[in-house]
Amino acid sequence: MPSVSEAMHRFEHEVAVARKEGTAILKIIHGYGSKGVGGEIRIAVQKRLREMADAGEITACIFGEDWSAGNEVTWKLLQQRPELKSDPHLGRRNLGITIVAL
Repeated sequence: MPSVSEAMHRFEHEVAVARKEGTAILKIIHGYGSKGVGGEIRIAVQKRLREMADAGEITACIFGEDWSAGNEVTWKLLQQRPELKSDPHLGRRNLGITIVAL
């Protein structure tokens, strides 16, 4: 298990690489804590993604609990990227993932 600091460093690096490569969508698997009640890495990643969204650095972030066709932001993304409809996490309310549109 990486520390929060190490995990955030990896996160920032992978986002930078994805941007450089022209990747449009990322699925971040950050986990949700060993007891299923919300881990420190999940909280740190989601906080940073909110900051990035507010600053216009990313187009959208959809937390796993909202990754469902019934969610307005998810529905819009699915319309733009129909291939995401086959994602196995779609509709499962998985707290351990986040979808990011760069």
